[in-house]
Amino acid sequence: MIVTLLSEMPASRVKVYIDEMPAFVLYKGELRKYRLQEGAPVAEETYEEIVSKVLPLRARLRCINLIKARDYTKEQLRLKLEQGGYPKQVIEETLTFAQAERYIDDLRYAGNFIACSHERKSRRRIENDLLQKGISAETAAEAWRRWEAEGNVQDEEEQMKTLLAKKHFDVEAADRNQLQKMYAFLARKGFDGDKIRRLLLK
Repeated sequence: MIVTLLSEMPASRVKVYIDEMPAFVLYKGELRKYRLQEGAPVAEETYEEIVSKVLPLRARLRCINLIKARDYTKEQLRLKLEQGGYPKQVIEETLTFAQAERYIDDLRYAGNFIACSHERKSRRRIENDLLQKGISAETAAEAWRRWEAEGNVQDEEEQMKTLLAKKHFDVEAADRNQLQKMYAFLARKGFDGDKIRRLLLK
């Protein structure tokens, strides 16, 4: 293994390339400690110490610091660690650790998101948001099931009425063109077409 490039990064960090491939990110003091230099070989024991001891500990601390500020999905945390330049093996080990310690729980995240969003977003919009955050459709469906099993109900008709009121839209006085525009507006919000028609054609 040969160090082929040392690329400086912010905060006194350096991305280390080994055999032309990005390997990991270290602080400059660690570079000196392990005597890593461009064009120089990397001892096997040095490499193993970095990827099995130094980086896993740092990744776990990074994970803990991140979740202190807010909740993360598994995929969001994965992205943060990838941005930090951690090797894939270290990332997977850290995610396993985070799940085992319940630092991340996609089902819990989805349930909390539904509870906070159900009064202002359509179900479809919530599900799309969860997918974008890395929550699987199966996990989202289970979160909905549990939320509803607790006696909760989402009233999308009331949401649409609130949106119409904010736009000062009068269904009774609207002409065909205005109704079509409002239909498109509500559809973009993720509301079901049948529900929109029932509301607008009352």
